[in-house]
Amino acid sequence: MASKGAHKRLTKEYIAITKNPPDYIVAKPLESNILEWHYVIRGPPDSPYEGGEYHGKVIFPADYPYKPPAIKMLTPNGRFQTDYRLCLSMSDYHPGTWNPAWSVATILTGLLSFMLEDAPTTGSIKSTLEEKRLYARKSHQWNLNNGKFKEIFPDLCTPELAPLPNAPIAKPPLKPALKSAAHPAVPNPSDLHRRTTTSTSSPSVSTSAATQATNRHAVGANEAGVVVANVWQNVRSNIWRVLLLVVFLYLVVLKVVDRVAEDSDEM
Repeated sequence: MASKGAHKRLTKEYIAITKNPPDYIVAKPLESNILEWHYVIRGPPDSPYEGGEYHGKVIFPADYPYKPPAIKMLTPNGRFQTDYRLCLSMSDYHPGTWNPAWSVATILTGLLSFMLEDAPTTGSIKSTLEEKRLYARKSHQWNLNNGKFKEIFPDLCTPELAPLPNAPIAKPPLKPALKSAAHPAVPNPSDLHRRTTTSTSSPSVSTSAATQATNRHAVGANEAGVVVANVWQNVRSNIWRVLLLVVFLYLVVLKVVDRVAEDSDEM
């Protein structure tokens, strides 16, 4: 049973994560037990988990936030063992590194970040990129066959992945310019002939040469300006040294003059 402090803290965090969910993450507690949270992570684009949907749970201790939670992933994924306590810096495997300021959003963001790495830990498994992609393709159907998933996330129980505002399902389509670059159009012979004729009758070569010469002069002028600016900057930064040297020499000259005058008086 949650302590009063844990209940208050987790209620506050539920409101916060509902209003501003982390990217690719949805999470909520059970209605019957605020200490048991369930989450869904969508695989980010350009990762082996793209298009995947990963359901898991976080079990908080009664005296949260003073002790860390247990973290599990339930959907087969190729990165972690399923329904197994994961050894992470923000899990109950490492109470010494736990920070009470961390929240549900912090924990799940850290889990996603570690999922995208290859570092081993207790509860992690090894698999190929192709195996991870295969798990990703099968993940949604696997979740639809999970009674707990359907109970907690009915809005996500659609034949295809349901869209989430904070988790795009697929990459945006290529821009037309990129498509045309990948598949250049075949030129019309008549257009090619007109362009060839125009180019041979126009002074394009001389114009290009003049333009290049102008550009070279502009570059030279810019470089000269940079050199002058650097010299002036050095003079400004060293002018106080010059002034001190002048004052020192002036004092030396005065001292010499005084000594000469004293010697003359003695004679």
